[in-house]
Amino acid sequence: MIPVITIDGPSGAGKGTIAQNVARQLGWHILDSGSLYRLTALACIQQQVDFSSENVIEAIARELPVRFESESYGLAIFLDNQDVSDAIRDEEIGMVASKVAAMGGVREALLERQRAFVAEPGLIADGRDMGTTVFPQARLKIFMTASCEERAQRRYKQLKEKGISVSLAALVADLKARDEQDSNRPISPLKPAADAVMIDTSDMSIDQVTQHVLDLAKQRFS
Repeated sequence: MIPVITIDGPSGAGKGTIAQNVARQLGWHILDSGSLYRLTALACIQQQVDFSSENVIEAIARELPVRFESESYGLAIFLDNQDVSDAIRDEEIGMVASKVAAMGGVREALLERQRAFVAEPGLIADGRDMGTTVFPQARLKIFMTASCEERAQRRYKQLKEKGISVSLAALVADLKARDEQDSNRPISPLKPAADAVMIDTSDMSIDQVTQHVLDLAKQRFS
């Protein structure tokens, strides 16, 4: 069986960075599942879709023209051959993506697409329900978290570095709202799998978390 490592957790916990680091170290493929919902949200906004029309959103998700390319600076994400790596990280897109992700038809449309990313020599799957719904048989499941304040600080720093002015208090409120929405949605709510390894990254460096996950992988797959 092709090995799969799932990394779930709330926004800003560091899942994406760690998934990319671990995939690079192991030479495995990577699935940024959250981007699929963000891409669906962006496509719907571009097409001015009524967000009460779940059937239309489902159809867009099923035919989403997306591809991932690993670059030296990170993961490049393309929608219909346009690099939207930065565009999908917009705060508005994130909130819309959470609403889209709560739609059963959309989740079903994207489920098989996510599973199709499994390929030799292995896959690192980053998301919110990778270990509970998409890859429940994965041999290593990680649930990564951090305090809301720490996650907001990280996001604040990222945006400031990009020259984007934002309120730290607003980011904290946004993350709390998103956590509430993700944790209480009726379909695939954000929660750790029963056999997940819990990692709180609040007081850990990126290198420390990366090494911890690599050590866990060595234990499970060697």
